[in-house]
Amino acid sequence: MGLARAWSVALLGVDGRLVEIEADIGIGLPGVHLVGLPDAALGEAKDRVRSAVVNSGWEWPNRRITLALSPATMRKAGSGFDLALACAVLAAAGEVPVSRLDRAVLVGELALDGRLRPVPGVLPCLLAARGVAARAVVVPESTLPEASLVTGLPVLGARRLNDVLEWLKGRAELVRPGGPVTVADGEPAPELADVLGQEHARAALEIAAAGGHHLLLVGPPGTGKTMLARRLVGLLPELTPDEALELAAVRSVAGKLPRSGPLSRTPPFIAPHQSASLASLVGGGGGLAKPGSVSLAHLGVLFVDEAAEWPSHLLESLRTPLEEGEIRLARTDGSVRYPARFQLVLATNPCPCAPAHDRDCSCPSSVRRRYLAKLSGPLLDRVDLRAELHPLVGLCEPGHEPSESTATVRARVLAARAAARARWVEFGWHTNAEVPGTVLRTGFRLPRPVVQPLDVGLSRGLLTARGADRALRVAWTLADLAGASRPDRDMVERAIQFKERRVA
Repeated sequence: MGLARAWSVALLGVDGRLVEIEADIGIGLPGVHLVGLPDAALGEAKDRVRSAVVNSGWEWPNRRITLALSPATMRKAGSGFDLALACAVLAAAGEVPVSRLDRAVLVGELALDGRLRPVPGVLPCLLAARGVAARAVVVPESTLPEASLVTGLPVLGARRLNDVLEWLKGRAELVRPGGPVTVADGEPAPELADVLGQEHARAALEIAAAGGHHLLLVGPPGTGKTMLARRLVGLLPELTPDEALELAAVRSVAGKLPRSGPLSRTPPFIAPHQSASLASLVGGGGGLAKPGSVSLAHLGVLFVDEAAEWPSHLLESLRTPLEEGEIRLARTDGSVRYPARFQLVLATNPCPCAPAHDRDCSCPSSVRRRYLAKLSGPLLDRVDLRAELHPLVGLCEPGHEPSESTATVRARVLAARAAARARWVEFGWHTNAEVPGTVLRTGFRLPRPVVQPLDVGLSRGLLTARGADRALRVAWTLADLAGASRPDRDMVERAIQFKERRVA
């Protein structure tokens, strides 16, 4: 009879919780009993672990084995506990020293022949282990590039169960991460100069990039809505190391880390299709919910093309992450939280028939109104900028001036972002879009003549209180782009025009 314990990590969204795994070998009929609210994949671990141990050349105890996972009231999911379960059983049987398992965290799935297989979510598991000052963390060797992102923690890699057991007996060393952290090379951003004309929409795109604002583009097919949306990422600043690590944690849980390198400094661009399900958009699935498109677009751009063709319930599901910057999902195995601080770009045709020129539209006015009514008032109220695109004319005429390049516009965007960051850094904000309206109206109050257009818009019902706050944020972005210390009346009026511009 014997008792031993090992440690692993359970994931709740992108948050890791340390799990204590106790193995007790006692008197009774031979069998393995797993307790502690395991899911189906974890419940099957007892068969995987037994075969892996036997096929690795070790003797499986022919006794009653009880495996307890604590905290007992927290549901555990996934196959990442296999390695810790196997080591705990063999330690209880006296095959490996119990002391070597103290404060060592083990993560990995076991194949039936004893190979260690990677599991999703290694990065947040390591962050949780670092938080409790683990002595060492053992992961599958194939996940070492991902594990190397976490500093200040001894991380070891193994290919097989035998490698880990020999390390526990002090007879072998495991592989350590080698070389610097690999940063993925993002695809080159499309060139903004490729977009011809559409000066008003280009200006809206620049303002959106400079202030982190949400954007709606309305226009006939072929006018450049998608082209503009895809070029927004090229105007945004690179992610900071902390932001890149935060994004990598989400991708790790989703199993979507780039193969070229686990760390990416390029803001993501996610464009779900209109046939997407609610679970794929905001997150979901059985057991514990997995990240959806809104979380994969964290710190980047979520592009909703043909927005008026989307089901209304999908569009309305975006309202909470737009307002709060995160999504909370409750499923049978518990509630999880995923970050979802993205810039939303909506694009839509003005009507169902969508001719190249508006004069050729055959839709009655009631049909046009009903079509755009899918973009509800509460959703549009959260969109700071609206821009119309028109059919292009005269682009082949001599003397046509080329559009500004991405590098030229990005330089202005970065300068504006730097000005905003310097202003808000003491409050913990980075962009104007993050600043609460109460702060702009109190601590950074503008003279009454400057904000009077907002009062007029409120009194006439052209703006809601939320819409007025968002217009005020846009005005501060216009000031940053102009190199001014604060907005003037013209900037406030221009911000209102972007907010209430006709979309039908």
